[in-house]
Amino acid sequence: MADMLVSLLKLPEVEDDVERLRAEGIIIRRARALERSVVRRYMLDRWSETWADEADTAFSFQPPSIFLATHEKKIIGFGCYECTCRNFFGPTGVNEEYRGRGIGRVLLVQCLMAMREMGYAYAIIGGVGPVEFYSRTVGAVLIPDSTPGIYTDMLER
Repeated sequence: MADMLVSLLKLPEVEDDVERLRAEGIIIRRARALERSVVRRYMLDRWSETWADEADTAFSFQPPSIFLATHEKKIIGFGCYECTCRNFFGPTGVNEEYRGRGIGRVLLVQCLMAMREMGYAYAIIGGVGPVEFYSRTVGAVLIPDSTPGIYTDMLER
């Protein structure tokens, strides 16, 4: 899977989406350090050990570099940055039953805004699956010759 490059200089506004989701009972916010174990269990149960390891890295920063989407006090999605590599967005995911409601869009943009606040002008979205989503949502473009990128010589699990 290739990497993508995204400009952080012109990100879409998501405040209306945040309020619409809040009205539906869906809260999107930065994770808190005391939620580390809950997030790790969620990642292992719902996603993968690799993503759990990457998301765990988010808690070594203050504030943590992971945003959560929650519904009825349960995690339904997440977005991380600066976990896999400096200036990288990801991993990210939304529970299947909650997809199509704009949650992934808000998580992506909030993470990218946080990266912009750190001083980055551009960011890398690593090992992209849904190319069209990132292109349409934030104008990301494929980086030529970026496969396998940083994902070379991975240890077997």
